[in-house]
Amino acid sequence: MKRGLELRGFAASREMLCLMALTATMYRFNIQLSDVDRGVYETLDLRVAQQPSETAEYMLTRVLAWCLEYTEGIALTEGVAAGDEPAVLVRDLTGRITAWIEVGAPDADRLHRGSKLAGRVAVYTHRDPRIVLDQLASKKIHGGEAIPIYTFGRGFIEKVAAILPRRAALSLTITERQLYLDVDGQSFSTTLEERMVG
Repeated sequence: MKRGLELRGFAASREMLCLMALTATMYRFNIQLSDVDRGVYETLDLRVAQQPSETAEYMLTRVLAWCLEYTEGIALTEGVAAGDEPAVLVRDLTGRITAWIEVGAPDADRLHRGSKLAGRVAVYTHRDPRIVLDQLASKKIHGGEAIPIYTFGRGFIEKVAAILPRRAALSLTITERQLYLDVDGQSFSTTLEERMVG
């Protein structure tokens, strides 16, 4: 009897996991990336799962962070469902993490851990940067003075997220910290602003 209950419990857990997986919204982006500032020119095919608890703004910020950090070994994780991993990470050929990229408003412990593991840590946020900086102020963060927080101009993320289709051709150009984004023929632009945690 106990074995039967365990099996039913296992089946229910498995059903719950499948249900959770099914509720993620899938996006597919064909991206033309021209990062003039870094000399990166790529044509990319990106599939993204927007988790049920993830806002469109957070998901879009994850995608932009991935593009802005794009390099060999980069990976887009499951975002809010990634557990201990950051939204974006970069590994070298040995599997060692070389860049730890957070999105949103990460807590100091995550940044501290990331900074000890990786050679580079950065935060891309769609939130008011003052709130993020206030939350991190006076907290112990390994190498905190070298961690940049990148933000986009007011309203940029919200405007793009509001029209972002599940399948889209994106063209992203970055030159002198100016971002020019085309989404299926609709154009947006903003300035990438940088502040430091420390």
